[in-house]
Amino acid sequence: MIEAELKARVHAPGELLRRLDERAEGRAEVYQDTYYDTSGGDLESQDQELRVRTVHGPDETRTVLTYKGARVDEESGSKPEHETRVDDAEAVHAMLRGLGYVPAIAFEKRCRNYFFHARGRQMLATLVRVPEAEGTFLELETLVEEKDVHAALDDIREVLAELGIGTEDLTRELYTAAVKSHRQNPGRVAGAEA
Repeated sequence: MIEAELKARVHAPGELLRRLDERAEGRAEVYQDTYYDTSGGDLESQDQELRVRTVHGPDETRTVLTYKGARVDEESGSKPEHETRVDDAEAVHAMLRGLGYVPAIAFEKRCRNYFFHARGRQMLATLVRVPEAEGTFLELETLVEEKDVHAALDDIREVLAELGIGTEDLTRELYTAAVKSHRQNPGRVAGAEA
């Protein structure tokens, strides 16, 4: 499956929160993300991602292992995604290290997630703050077959417009790049864009 997704910088978080709350009940969660790569950065150079995410929510803590392949849509950055829930986070970290992968970067995302149907699709809207990045961001995504990516992205753009997010707000900069920049220049907060 492809994670058809668009990300945007949010200029009026309070207004967006109100609009999202009208669509669905939000769930606050904190993500602890660790991205792995080879010591030579082979995954990053091939536009791939290998991540262990532990999600701390109000009712449970869960961990998922995710692999994302190279992007299939250059404009949006949408990628094939394979994800599975794991029972033992420490065991997964140990397995990846044992296979020769090294932690490339780890950071926290503070999220509020909204699941809802729109345009005949199940969508996930995530309002995001990364303590080491400047600003608030919105990620809107849906899982689709590769042949349906462009139609899904059109539907996502329409929902974003309904939420008050314009095309000028869209961004493809990565949180990982913003966090790396912040850590290299700790006196200033990096302008991460999702």
